[in-house]
Formats: sequence, structure tokens, C-alpha cells
Amino acid sequence: MLGCLLEKQRTTPDAYPLSLNALRLACNQSTNRDPVVEYDETVIRDALHRLERRGYVRLASGAGSRAAKFRHLLADALPMNSAEQAVMCVLMLRGAQTPGELKQRSERMHQFADLASVHDTLDRLIERGLVAKLERRPGHKEERYAQLLQAGGAHAANGESPAAPGRSAESGRAAELGRAAELGRAAEPGRRAAEPGRAVWEELRERVELLEREVAELRVAMRDPVYEQQP
Repeated sequence: MLGCLLEKQRTTPDAYPLSLNALRLACNQSTNRDPVVEYDETVIRDALHRLERRGYVRLASGAGSRAAKFRHLLADALPMNSAEQAVMCVLMLRGAQTPGELKQRSERMHQFADLASVHDTLDRLIERGLVAKLERRPGHKEERYAQLLQAGGAHAANGESPAAPGRSAESGRAAELGRAAELGRAAEPGRRAAEPGRAVWEELRERVELLEREVAELRVAMRDPVYEQQP
């Protein structure tokens, strides 16, 4: 879904930000998607709320808007240049790919001069912990790359393991976040033991946030009796 928001911003800026219906259609389109999915509105709303909590998406409806609309916040949460955004977008939408595939499929968003520039972009993303190089498949000459924004990364879903990066993993953003989480758990062993109902409270908090967001969207929609369904 985050890839769809980024793609539409770059390829159809006049239709961006996207309404809920437009985002659903973008996710479910049969071209330039792997895998092809069929998300309903409930799935879209739930994913939007999770992305909002991570600081990747926000509601962007103006005062005169008839429908709730959404935009991504990658420029703030994970600053990237045009080449890096294009690569991440294609990896999110089409899964693990070779540098040649990335160069061809990102042309509408960024024109790479050659394969070397694609490799340079991938190397920068690897250093930030946002992309991993996958082990070469038997019978294939080129390595593939996968994005790591989602938990476990695309390679985990395919049962593949990332090849070792050129620099130490500790230099990556993901490794730094992992170490910080470990330190936090080690520093507060008693707090978790004293909170047996924490998971229940977290679930309740998420449900309340979901309801608050849906109420906000309904208020936007009720400003006009016609709820816009954007193609």
C-alpha cells in the first residue's frame, strides 16, 4: 500500500493524494503488481492505521474535500533521493528483482543512466538497512534484491536468505533499531513481568485509535452529502 501511494505520487501527481477507493483500486490493479491482490476496504483501512502509527502515512483531506484522502510521509520518515524512492517503490510493488529489472521497471519514476547507477543506489539502501541482497538462485546469473521495510523483508516470505552485505550489519538502520530494542528489554526485565495484561491493553488502544480514525473520516465525508468515489 505504501508502494502504491509512492507510485501514484510520482506517476499521476494530479490524482494524488489518494482517496480510500482510489488506493484500493491502485492496490488491486493487475499490472505492475506481484503478487496481484484483492484487498477490500476493511483491509485498506487497517493497513493505513498501522502505517500511520509508524509515521509513514497521514490523512491529507483539505477543508473542501468530499472524501478522506491519504498521502505517504516517506520524505520525512525516511528521506531518499529520486533514485532511491523509485527503487524502493518497485521493490514494494513487485517483490525481489534484479538490477536490470529495477532499471526497466522504474523508468516512469526515475531514469537510471546505466546498471552501475542502479547498483550504487542499491548499495546506499543496503547501508541504511532498507534493502538486502538475496543469494543467487541456481541457474541464474544475477542477484536479486528485496526491500526490508516490512517485518522480515520480502526474502523471508520467499524462504530466502539475504547475502552478507559489504559493510557490517551494525552500520545498518535495522541493526541499530534492533540493538536499541534489545537494550530496552534488558534494562527493564521487571516491568514486563509486572504487566501480564499489556497485550490486552495494546489491543484495546489500537481499537480505540481505529475507531477515532474512522470517525474522523466520516466527518470529512459528511461535509458534503455526496461521498466522492474517485477512480
